[in-house]
Amino acid sequence: MSNDKGKYTTNDGGAPVASDEHSLTIGPDGPILLQDHYLIEQMAAFNRERIPERQPHAKGGGAFGHFEVTQDVSKYTRAAVFQPGTKTDILIRFSTVAGEQGSPDTWRDPRGFSLKFYTSEGNYDMVGNNTPVFFLRDPMKFQHFIRSQKRRADSGLRDHDMQWDFWSLSPESAHQVTWLMGDRGIPKTWRHMDGFSSHTYSWANADGEKFWVKYHFKTDQGNEFLTQAEADKIAGEDGDYHRRDLFNAIKEGNFPTWTLHMQIMPFEEAKTYRFNPFDLTKVWPHADYPLIEVGKLTLNQNPTDFHTQIEQAAFAPDSLVRGIGLSPDKMLLGRSFSYSDAHRARLGANFKQIPVNRPKSPVHSYSKDGAMRVDNVSDPVYAPNSYGGPHADPSLTDDAGKWHADGEMVRAAYTLRKDDDDWGQAGTLVRDVLDDAERARLVSNVVGHLKGGVSEPILKRAFEYWRNVDKTLGDQIEKGVREG
Repeated sequence: MSNDKGKYTTNDGGAPVASDEHSLTIGPDGPILLQDHYLIEQMAAFNRERIPERQPHAKGGGAFGHFEVTQDVSKYTRAAVFQPGTKTDILIRFSTVAGEQGSPDTWRDPRGFSLKFYTSEGNYDMVGNNTPVFFLRDPMKFQHFIRSQKRRADSGLRDHDMQWDFWSLSPESAHQVTWLMGDRGIPKTWRHMDGFSSHTYSWANADGEKFWVKYHFKTDQGNEFLTQAEADKIAGEDGDYHRRDLFNAIKEGNFPTWTLHMQIMPFEEAKTYRFNPFDLTKVWPHADYPLIEVGKLTLNQNPTDFHTQIEQAAFAPDSLVRGIGLSPDKMLLGRSFSYSDAHRARLGANFKQIPVNRPKSPVHSYSKDGAMRVDNVSDPVYAPNSYGGPHADPSLTDDAGKWHADGEMVRAAYTLRKDDDDWGQAGTLVRDVLDDAERARLVSNVVGHLKGGVSEPILKRAFEYWRNVDKTLGDQIEKGVREG
């Protein structure tokens, strides 16, 4: 409610109320009366004003802004949002993965980087992270992974032993764990980190030609990080450090920006590329697929109601538009169901009618009824019909997300390509990307984490895990744990 002196308090039905301070009683000292409907409304609403927190990515913050296309990539996609000169309103939400509401912003954790583009042809969501890879390549393991990073059933405590037990039994996690334990595991602020789709998506142009693509949002503020000691100190002083930094920066007119670059792979090349291009634990080397600049993302508007605009914001990979589709990435396909299903459970079946999730383009849907339904429907409420209801128009869609597939129904890992393995790219990151100081901090971070209650059998597996990434690194980590 505004602070304007001319405004008066009302109940939720809009009727003025008699007092903001005093309940209705029999005499000043008598009992409270049940017919004090405003008191009942206030207490009942208060008891219900929390919604379930997200399962992963519970703690976060966000802002509004716009994305403006600065280069011509129309030969790769017909998506309206990426046509030359187009300016599109956006919402972004940053988050940690494992921390619950109230957890410190500066825990070592991947950061969510989720975008909603309010395009002229419907909402497009990109659900990403501040790392170009992830811990897993199959959604069957996702739930188990998240539970291993959360809290124990007996004590309710987070447990490093549980984390390393899972990681050391899941060698595909090595590339992401190397990112996590390095400098970028704790960004200085949300403004000072990159964002990635991580997943491979498909694009299709106006002629129906298809491409495989990855998104890279490169921070224009520069990549900066916190050391473990700095992060621990801040966690005890200001648990909302990252949330506060973003809000204050925008409030002061210091609008953060990111430049979007794409990696683009011709459709047919995916069939024979040396890595599986749809494996979420892998990157595409830039030497093979260099970054192509697309446009500029700017954040310039803070939320005015954190609950309705950020907590109720719902991002989902199945929110796609013409010119953009999914890919054979198994994690992406799993998430295309699970994210929207999580929103239906948390916010209700009609979560897309919440203002922050509403598209700015027209909606002509046959969805009907259900909890939180606020948009009126009118007959006919079925299709096909003879009464003038909306009808599907295939000319307004495309085949961006379609590809040929055949084979028996199996439960199996991806077919290995020539250069596919679980350790190679993590080792390349350690030896060829990190400098000596960054490697030293990586060792220090891993040693500190392993000293946090990891049992001996799992310690031995963890040392071997790191030797598989890089023998020298693994030896240094074991020495640091044993002698420290």
